[in-house]
Order: sequence, then C-alpha cells, then structure tokens
Amino acid sequence: MEGNLMLGFLVFFPMLGAGISYLIGRKNETSRDYAADVVVTLEFAAMLYVAFLLRRAHGISGSVEHAFGYDPFVFRIPEFCGMGMNLAAYSGFRVLYGLVASFMWLLSTLFSREYFAAYKNRNRYYLFMLVTLGATMGIFLSADLYTTFIFFELMSLTSYVWVAHDEKADSLRAAETYLAVAVMGGLVMLMGIFLLYHTTGTLTMYDLYEICDGIMRGTGAECEAQRRELYIAGTCMLFGFGAKAGAFPLHIWLPKAHPVAPAPASALLSGILTKTGIFGILVLSCNIFLHDGKWGTLILITGVMTMVLGAVLALFSVNLKRTLACSSVSQIGFILVGIGMQGLLGEENGLAVRGSLLHMVNHSLFKLVLFMAAGVVYMNIHKLDLNEIRGFGRKKPLLHFIFLMGAMGIGGIPLWSGYVSKTLIHESIVEYAEALRTGHIQQGILNAGAVKGIEWIFLISGGCTVAYMLKLYAALFIEKNNDSGLQEKYDAMGRTYMNKVSAASLTAGALLFPLMGVLPGVIMDRIADMGEDFMGSFSEGTTRYFSIENLKGALVSVLIGTFLYLVLIRKWMMKKEENGTIYVNRWNKYWDLEEAVYRPLLLRVLPMIFGVICRILDSLLDGIVVLLRKTIYKDSKIPHELEEGNFFTHVIGMGMDRIVCLLNATIWKKAPHKAEYEHRLAMKHEELAEDGTIIGRSLSFGLLLFCTGLILTLVYLLWM
Repeated sequence: MEGNLMLGFLVFFPMLGAGISYLIGRKNETSRDYAADVVVTLEFAAMLYVAFLLRRAHGISGSVEHAFGYDPFVFRIPEFCGMGMNLAAYSGFRVLYGLVASFMWLLSTLFSREYFAAYKNRNRYYLFMLVTLGATMGIFLSADLYTTFIFFELMSLTSYVWVAHDEKADSLRAAETYLAVAVMGGLVMLMGIFLLYHTTGTLTMYDLYEICDGIMRGTGAECEAQRRELYIAGTCMLFGFGAKAGAFPLHIWLPKAHPVAPAPASALLSGILTKTGIFGILVLSCNIFLHDGKWGTLILITGVMTMVLGAVLALFSVNLKRTLACSSVSQIGFILVGIGMQGLLGEENGLAVRGSLLHMVNHSLFKLVLFMAAGVVYMNIHKLDLNEIRGFGRKKPLLHFIFLMGAMGIGGIPLWSGYVSKTLIHESIVEYAEALRTGHIQQGILNAGAVKGIEWIFLISGGCTVAYMLKLYAALFIEKNNDSGLQEKYDAMGRTYMNKVSAASLTAGALLFPLMGVLPGVIMDRIADMGEDFMGSFSEGTTRYFSIENLKGALVSVLIGTFLYLVLIRKWMMKKEENGTIYVNRWNKYWDLEEAVYRPLLLRVLPMIFGVICRILDSLLDGIVVLLRKTIYKDSKIPHELEEGNFFTHVIGMGMDRIVCLLNATIWKKAPHKAEYEHRLAMKHEELAEDGTIIGRSLSFGLLLFCTGLILTLVYLLWM
C-alpha cells in the first residue's frame, strides 16, 4: 500500500465495520445498532478531516497541482486485481461528494434504528449497508476507471440486497430487474473500458484529458480512427453509467425498486447511488469529451427524454414512494441537461457546470429528506397508496414542516436551494440559444429554435415537479381521509409517530434547503466552487439569482405546475364516489417499458431467434459433414477389417457366446438361450461411435467446449 492511508480508511473501514457489526448483531441487536452509528459517524468525521486537509493544501476549489502519482492525496494498492487500485482526493468534487455520501449515510443509519424496529433480517441489512458505503466511497475517490468499475460492480451487488430485503414477490421481482440492469450495464461498461484502454493506453482520469484532447483536436486518418474508437468506448461506458443513474431508457429499475425497498435504503438508492452513475458520466464528459458538441448533444437529448418521462410517470403515480422514485428519474434528467449544456457551451460553460453540480447535491439531499419522511408514514401505517395514507400528516406539524421544505426545494421555489440550481441550468440553455442566434457559437445538430423548444420543455418539466409534489403535499397534509375512523386514528397519534433521533435527523436535513436558498452566494456558490476544477471550468463573477429574469423562469414553472394540478390531477386523476373523492391510477399497464418491451425481447424473442439460428447452423454443419463422408471422405475397408465391431467386442462377445453355449448344454438344457452377444456388442459399439461422431462435429458441442475453456481460463486468471 502506498500514499495517504486516510483514503484507504474511508473505503475499507466501513467494510470492516460491517463485519464487526454483523458479529455483534448475532449477540445483541441494540449494540449492533450503536456500532453501526459509530462506524458512519467516524466515516463522516474522517471525510471532514480529508476536506480540511485538501482546503489547507489547495484552497476551497481543491485544484489539481500535481500529476497523478505525485499528489499527496493519493492511495494505491499495486497489483490489486491485476492493474492495481488507485484512490485520489486531489479535487474538491470528490471530497464534496464524499461528504454528501457520508452525511446521508449518517442520517439514514440514525433513522434506520426506529424504522427497522419491526423488521426481520436487520443484521443482514446493516451488513450490506455498510459494505455499500465503502464501495460508494471507492467510486467517488477512484482515480482511474478500472478502480471505478471494481467498486461500481461491488456496490451494485451489495445494494441488490436492499431491494430484495422484504423477500416478497414484488421485492424479489424488482430486485431481479435492478440486478439485471446493473449486470448488463456493467458488462457493456467493461467493454467500453477495454476499448478506451486500447485507444489511449491509460485509464487514469488525470492522464485521459490530455491524451483524449490531443485525439479530438488532431488531424489525419489515424486521429479520425481513434476518435471513432473514443465515441464507441464512450457510448458503451455511458450505457453502464446511465443504467445506474436511471437515465432513459435504462430507468426501469427506479420506479420498481424504490416502492419495495426500505425507506432508508430508498433514500440512499435515489440520493447517492444514482449519483455514482452521474459521476461516471461526468468523468466521460469532462476528461474524454470536454467541450465536445456532439457528445454534449447526446447527453442533452438523453437528459430531456429522461426529464420528461420521469415527470409524466410521477404525475400519474398514486403511490407515495413510487412518485418520489419517478421524480428521481426526472431530476436526473435535469442534471443530464446541465451536463449536456457543458459540452455545447464549450469554454463558456460556467453556468451549466455550477447548475448541474448544485442540482446533484440538491437532489441527493431532497431525496434523503423526502424518502425518510415517506418512511415515517410507512412505518406507522404500512401503506403507501395515496387514498389510504390521505390525511396522515394533519396535526403533525414537524412532519408537515419537513415534507414542505423538501417539496418547496425540489419544486424550485425561490428562497429554497432547488431554485438556485434549476435557475443556473435554465440560464445556460438561454445563453446557448442566444449564442446560436447571434452566431457567437457555431451551430451543431441543434439550431436556436430547437434549443428554445428545449427551454420550454425544461420549464414544463419543472411545472410537472410542482404539480406532483403539490399532489403529495395536499394528500398527506391538507385533505382528510375518506374513512373518518381512520382519520381519527391518524390525528390521535400525537408525537408518538416518530422518536427524537429520527425527528432530529429529518429536521437537520430539511433545514438545509431554506438556509442554502436564502444565502446562495455564501453557501451554494462555495459548494459550486469545490466542483469546478473536476469539470474543467473556472467561473468569474457572481450570478444575480434573484433578478427579474431569473425569477420569471421559476414563476413560469410554478404557474404551469398549478395549472396541471388543478386541471389534470384534480379534474382527471381524481373521481367522486359516495364517501368522497379518490385518486385514480390512469397509467395503462401496457405502457410499462419493462413488461411491454424488455422482458419479452430479452426472455422470449431474442432467445427464440438465436435458438433458431443456432439450430439451422448446427443442422447445416452436420449435413456438410455427412455429405463429405459419403463423397470425398467416403469410408473404405482396410485389409483384414472386422465386418462389425472391433477387437474388444469380438473377443468379449465370443467369450460370452461360449459361456452361453456351455450353460445351454448344462443348466439351461431345457430352455436354451441364443448366443448373439458378439453381434449385440458390435451393434452397440457402432451406435455409440456414430453418436460420438455427430456430437463431436456439431456446433453445440463446440460451443460447450468453448464455454468450458472460458470458465477454466477465468478460474486460472483469478487463481493467479
């Protein structure tokens, strides 16, 4: 091991703590809970210490002053998995997201103690929760894409247990979808990593920028071929990172996994694990395709589709946690729009850089608070349908405040933190459209009119956010339950619905949103400064967040959201019944992308097509072999060849026939048996030989041998 041991501590200490807490939990569950609290608290404290060291060495932005390998904020384990494991904290962005992750794990773990009080398999949950923390820190601190991949796959496998925790049919099916998307994404990502290494000769993020910049700017046939390879490799890795981020069309696991996962796990899945995917996309966008218009357009279009689809899904949902999950898809789309604008705006991408970074942080914290607030509802009444939880939050002022802060923040309401990040992304779109109109930036695939259309899609999606959060807020805290007896039960809970530790955890998170929103220049600008170096941008000057132009964009979204709530939700998604109005699920089950397309395609259509192709090829090859044996390679008798069988069947058969003759003359004299064993053994030999020949020359046998060889090769590599 080489370098700063504190970085190794941040990754491996939670994994060690996971094993210790598991052993403690087998003896005493209360002690296990406290042990887990100690682990996440020390992790957060260690991350604060690293942040302090980085600021003292480089300043608040944490700028890179040394090449990788000479910076003091580096940790290595040489030859780990062949290529070594490399961690680094030489940029403010890595430290920032290490702080966000450890802070969220701290609050989530404190809340878990009360939430899991009536759950089974708690020991297993804490084990995998802490291992996932270490893997997640490994991703954000990884200095090369090989290390990123190792921890990425480890995180996917350990977080699978969160989704499957309940072990119910819905949970297991959602976990199956989650793992399938993660595995396919990981395999495609690995292919992209191989291609990138073949093209550049390195996977170190710091070195990739200079090498790829030279390829992208170079001329000639060789550079053109290398650029094609870079785009192919980047697209493959985008597939893998986008799958974890929840980007369209790989978002299908998010709406399925969150409703069935425990609320603390949902908060981390949505708030942090999706950001590991965004981290990977940022690595691609800022180290390989920095300021590349084509790449920026791809990310922008992906972001727009993700943003709109998630917003529509959330509008239609009548399940509390599913709505928040679909909201995560939409907010990931907002972040991707910001990342796309970074590439399109080139060196003038300061607004897009700061907006996408701040919305990453905002969304992490929003979903921490909102999912834990949903967890408070579920752990009290074990229901999530809006018609059943309706009115739960009435006469619960603290929960009311906590949820309202999260709703106002994610809705982009002025004076809350979400307004700041959404405003920056919106202004970057406006800036790009104006630059295209005036000719300041050369037009690419999108013209000024198309960008103006994207601006309106952005504002409408923001309006959808206001509408579905208003739906949840009204259902929980304004409307009364149609069952008066149930409403009385909700109202009678008093303060018993949440203990003091959970209340303190949720309140601490909720207070951040107005504090950050009221003081954007003091808090949010400093947060944005920490990430600019990682994204290759250094802004000058300050943004007038509360100017009339910026407030106008937020006001448009609020008006659109209010209209959608009053007309679409109240008039169409609700209907009157004898005992009051109810929320109606208007989403057609046949619109489910997974059930309508992916599962039929992957489980039925493609296996059938490839099965038919393989059978045709197998039969074709067998036919060619038979034809050759009957013509060119026709069998010919050799001198003294036996008429049937071989030497062994001849000798053994003759011996058995003579034994039969002897028995016929003595014991079997009254009922003699036929002596035909020589012929029988010869026929059996011919049958086995023919079968062996057909099998040995078939395509199926060749594939079987190939797979066996591949498995043995992998075992050898792992053993070595």
